[in-house]
Amino acid sequence: MRRLVIIPTYNEKENISAMIDKVFSLGERFDLLIIDDGSPDGTADIVRRRQGEYPDRLFMIERSGKLGLGTAYLTGFRWALERDYDSVSEMDCDFSHNPDDLVRLCAAIEEGNDVVVGSRYVKGVNVVNWPMSRLLMSYFASKYVRIVTGMPLRDATAGFVTYSRHALQTIDLDAVKMKGYGFQIEMKYSAWRLGLKLKEVSIIFTERTQGASKMSGGIFGEALFGVMKLRFRKIRKSN
Repeated sequence: MRRLVIIPTYNEKENISAMIDKVFSLGERFDLLIIDDGSPDGTADIVRRRQGEYPDRLFMIERSGKLGLGTAYLTGFRWALERDYDSVSEMDCDFSHNPDDLVRLCAAIEEGNDVVVGSRYVKGVNVVNWPMSRLLMSYFASKYVRIVTGMPLRDATAGFVTYSRHALQTIDLDAVKMKGYGFQIEMKYSAWRLGLKLKEVSIIFTERTQGASKMSGGIFGEALFGVMKLRFRKIRKSN
């Protein structure tokens, strides 16, 4: 299995080098694609220096400005498909997602699942160091998505997800509309509507200790209102 991890970055100089080391220290091989949106803090410079150590495992796409989380992942998905990766994982750079869990998510793909979600809510609430207001917002957002769409996921907004090659080939990536965190919902919903096999794997989510959160009211609003439109959209397979 050829496994790729995609990490979008914007001002992650405090975390990026440690994340590279951690992913490459795992017992199983993962390649790493960084998609940097013109970080003014020098994140891309750090990645370029580290590429000398891992020329066949560490890759980077540099974009000119903040173009949205969804477009970053879609760019990475297409890059991965062109290079014949068998599984593609998406995760944050701030260690809120534990890289050790990549092994479990990919194992679930190899068991025959198409989309494996690192879930904060499939076994109670597994979130550390979030303020209660944000925890409630996230928890009830996922519940809202489940009610509105009928999608049987406890953590529909999760950003720690592994896709099989088959899933990314089946979903029409050109038809994905949402650019912020709503992208996470739209991808899972598209997979579910297309009959792909989804599985949730319990993880512990830990709030970042370095750098600043990218969450905003506008991003969250896009996700909530975009969900209403999903119910009425015809989901087609990729050509």
